[in-house]
Amino acid sequence: MAAAQGQRSDGAGEMESSEGKVADSAPLPFRTAVDALREERLRPEIEIDPTRPPQRLAPYAYALEAAVVDGEEDLADGRLVLLHDPSGHDAWQGTFRLVTLVRAELEPEMAADPLLPEVCWSWLTGALSARGLAAGEASGTVTRAGSHYFGGLSERPPASQIEIRASWTPREGSGGVPDTGAHLAAWCDLLCQVAGLPPAGHGDGSVVSLPQRRGPLSP
Repeated sequence: MAAAQGQRSDGAGEMESSEGKVADSAPLPFRTAVDALREERLRPEIEIDPTRPPQRLAPYAYALEAAVVDGEEDLADGRLVLLHDPSGHDAWQGTFRLVTLVRAELEPEMAADPLLPEVCWSWLTGALSARGLAAGEASGTVTRAGSHYFGGLSERPPASQIEIRASWTPREGSGGVPDTGAHLAAWCDLLCQVAGLPPAGHGDGSVVSLPQRRGPLSP
């Protein structure tokens, strides 16, 4: 995977791509928030790496991509982007914003559930609230799509996918820095739930996950 970069939209503050370090010229709150992402301990099923962030959404950005892995099979994957604008952003109601994409393949009976989009959105908000995190100005979409194969691909069974796109403003704490490590952990809880894994503690029977899917995501 590509080394992480965090850079201003004008090209300033570029990171050292070979080492994945935030430039010293980046604001201290942003550097502190990125350090917290790097230091968070996650479930062993999660494989995570920095990746190239978007360059025009905010003056500073840092991105991670992750997959829930069972052996050599990817059960779900996603991307989490931390945005920072020291001047603040009216739409965010803050100086930081988290943006995410989560994807997984579904069993046909789950894909047919009319309440699936609402349930998936509740998993996101529930994952945050379970860790005592606020999600200001939250917005997003839940999309399910079906694929049918023809011609040379006709032997493949039909496939269904779920995709969650969302963004929210994390509450800023001491020094104007949000608890990005906890937000990353909550996001990974969502990723594991979509992948069909039980909660890490295996003790909450009220939490329902998607059944584990049949194969890796299509490229």
